Amino acid sequence: MGVTKEQVESSLTSKLNPAHLEVIDTSGGCGASFTIEVVSEKFEGKRLLERHRVVNTALEEEMKQIHALSIKKALTPEQWKQQQESEKPKPAA
Repeated sequence: MGVTKEQVESSLTSKLNPAHLEVIDTSGGCGASFTIEVVSEKFEGKRLLERHRVVNTALEEEMKQIHALSIKKALTPEQWKQQQESEKPKPAA
């Protein structure tokens, strides 16, 4: 049995205390492939590669069974807020 979406969420929640977390099992249920979006203060002052390392370290045990992990977003809360505001539809004039 592979890793579950809930296991990935639990590990990331306990280790990164995310303001936003989305985990999608892209493996069809076998737990071998996941796509994630994570927003955490732990990313403050870190470049993208360092943020990905933080996520991989948080999932160290799970990564032994995960074959593919796509980190779509690894943002700070401030970056997330700015992104959300820029994606809002503009009111018509």
